[in-house]
Amino acid sequence: MLLLYSHLYIVFICWVDIQTGAALESSSKPPIYRNKDISISPEDKEVVNGQEEKAFSLVDQLDPEKSSPGIWNSDSNVITPSDEKKGDPINVPKEESRDIRVPEGKSSSKKAEDVDLVVAAPISSVNKSSPLEGKEYKNSTISAGNQACNYAIGKWVEDDRRPLYSGFECKQWLSPMWACRLTQRTDFAYEKFQWQPKNCKMDEFTGSNFLRRMQDKTLAFIGDSLGRQQFQSLMCMITGGKESPDVTSVGWKYGLVKARGALRPDGWAYWFPGTNTTILYYWSASLCDLEPLNSTNPTTDYAMHLDRPPAFLRRFLNKFDVLVLNTGHHWNRGKLKANRWVMHVGGVPNTDSKIAEIGGAKNLTIHSIVKWVDSQLPKYPSLKAFYRTISPRHFFNGDWNTGGSCDNTTPLSDGKEVLKDESLDPVAVAAVKGTRVKLLDITASSQLRDEGHISRYSIRATPGMQDCLHWCLPGIPDMWNEILFAQL
Repeated sequence: MLLLYSHLYIVFICWVDIQTGAALESSSKPPIYRNKDISISPEDKEVVNGQEEKAFSLVDQLDPEKSSPGIWNSDSNVITPSDEKKGDPINVPKEESRDIRVPEGKSSSKKAEDVDLVVAAPISSVNKSSPLEGKEYKNSTISAGNQACNYAIGKWVEDDRRPLYSGFECKQWLSPMWACRLTQRTDFAYEKFQWQPKNCKMDEFTGSNFLRRMQDKTLAFIGDSLGRQQFQSLMCMITGGKESPDVTSVGWKYGLVKARGALRPDGWAYWFPGTNTTILYYWSASLCDLEPLNSTNPTTDYAMHLDRPPAFLRRFLNKFDVLVLNTGHHWNRGKLKANRWVMHVGGVPNTDSKIAEIGGAKNLTIHSIVKWVDSQLPKYPSLKAFYRTISPRHFFNGDWNTGGSCDNTTPLSDGKEVLKDESLDPVAVAAVKGTRVKLLDITASSQLRDEGHISRYSIRATPGMQDCLHWCLPGIPDMWNEILFAQL
């Protein structure tokens, strides 16, 4: 009997060893990524300078993007040319721990049509009577984004290792109009600061670390010109701003080629062969699907499908591993009128008066696209999706066309910390709540950096006008990418 028990024990031990070995072998296998079918082919080069737009807001005059890009027909892969450009705990003195609001003595314009925009209206317009005051917007990075910490709470600290690239050298990716080192600007202290989250540890960003983390993956930015700034910033950060002849343009794989009559394609895509990593940007200022009502008429109106994601996103989502969406500053009456965008819901012209209000339309669109992306995530379990909160603008004493300015050149003059566990973009917070889409919250941290805008030094700015929407690069959008890197 003892001999029988001994044999049974030996058999049991062998069985355990076999199962353990199988488990170890399984866990050591590398992850399998979707085949991106990357190949090399030439593509039209980026046109460096943009074109003025006939519209009635800041982005219409200073936005280097197209007002009405070539539209992807939702039923085909063909690009229909659009009518061009119509348009650790922190203890600091009390005065440094400020709320995010306009300093005393400064004022900011607010058009009547922007009243219902909530954060789509200039953040700098917030004053003591603002509807944002007194409201509790809990941190969606934790509750909605399922994050272990809130990267939006923290402080700006000076770092002599900054910037991560040179605005003089990153000519391969960076538009000259955003490279403030190439303008008459002489103060560059804004380049020397790094964002330090209060309770989160962020890995140091290096190009090699980023590419290693994105091995065999594709990252897509889809949004407006601030999304394009984030894209260009990331390209400069990855390469250190150095010329990289091995990085290959693959925009043609995504239909990102220059349409007839256009000054630039609707986006760009670049492939890093060493790690099989692709970074792309697609211009979609409203995150709506835009469809010409009459494709044979060059002056046709466009159906602005508020409840339908862009055809580009629907077509190529299966190729993306990381998706970053944004919209915001293009939501104004002038922009819609200049681009001949007509609101549609459910495939027909909108008749709901509440949706017809700019704020209602914008909110519906943001909720719709986040909900749609969330519905697609079970099909693509490796996909990580982010919605980036609105980038604040800093027009004081007027707007872009009424003498508004952002002449401050002293970093952190409005405080250096964000202490409150809330977001300044409640629309984005509400949209991602309960979904698997994560919030990339950059609003409050960026709000403290009014000295980092293009200001009057924009190459294309008209005398008397200042660009207090877009940022100098290197600059604030670099921080957005560091937080994105930390969340990947």
